[in-house]
Amino acid sequence: MAAVHPRDVLLGPQAGALRLPVCDHYAGVEARMRKSLALQAEWAQRHGACLFDVTLDCEDGAPVGAEAEHAALVVELVRGLDWTAPVPPRVGVRVHPVDHPAFASDVATIVGSVGARLTHLMIPKVESLADVERAVAAVDAAGAPALPLHVLIESPAAVQRAFEIAAHPRVASLSFGLMDFVSAHGGAIPAEAMTLQGQFTHPLVVRAKLEIASAAHAHGKVPAHGVVTEFRDRAAVRQAAERAAREFGFTRMWSIHPDQIEPILQAFRPPLEEVERAAEIIAAAQAADWAPIPHRGQLHDRASFRYFWQVLERAHATAVALPEPVRRHFS
Repeated sequence: MAAVHPRDVLLGPQAGALRLPVCDHYAGVEARMRKSLALQAEWAQRHGACLFDVTLDCEDGAPVGAEAEHAALVVELVRGLDWTAPVPPRVGVRVHPVDHPAFASDVATIVGSVGARLTHLMIPKVESLADVERAVAAVDAAGAPALPLHVLIESPAAVQRAFEIAAHPRVASLSFGLMDFVSAHGGAIPAEAMTLQGQFTHPLVVRAKLEIASAAHAHGKVPAHGVVTEFRDRAAVRQAAERAAREFGFTRMWSIHPDQIEPILQAFRPPLEEVERAAEIIAAAQAADWAPIPHRGQLHDRASFRYFWQVLERAHATAVALPEPVRRHFS
């Protein structure tokens, strides 16, 4: 058994579960979309891995009345990427909500042209399972039946339905839309709940975040934390990302400015001492054919092996240099 890959032993049916970069960078203005795609390619060349996704934004990026032209620009940008690079691009698109007049044309134009190149399609303002089914039907009709959907939960009703939305097999990730969620309460939640501190303390916002994270984990999907509007304050971004990861269970976070990417990566990186401990435990467990082992005075079995293996996967996804005994599992 020692030759079997740890992922197959420890995760079982979950071994094939989707793994996403911890940062999802959004851009909707043409200059920023081009800059973001160039930055992703630069980082991929430097690190030998794609450390963040780029999501090209039609919902907030398209000028009113010029939605079709913006969708065509997105197609042009995706087609113009270097798909022969050693580390290929990871690009998604946020289209308009399913009840918006531009939704159908967004999907037909973008998915119909470059759907096979996309990592995901983000569907905003999802209220119910019916919205997911409507999006799936449109994407499939455009010729991309395997394209994963990411959904944005932005209202109290959607939070209440988060578990059934997360259960849909085409949904790969759930994100939380803080500002729309607060606005949906008709003034019952103060504006302070949209700030760095308030969004982690107001009870209704906290409850919504926990519901979304729990729903995602219950169905093997990726919970993604939303934006921090203090976009030039790197310390604030890192603080929010650390709280989102450690206190609320999110494993991915949105970026809306290039300065936010590195603080998010730093926040989601496991500490080096935990990576070293995880490597020691996984190496010893594999040597013991995954039987229980003692380590530093503690007994470990497959339950803790699974946790420490996931530490190593997160370390690899955030460009942490792995110790030699486990590095070969990620080559």
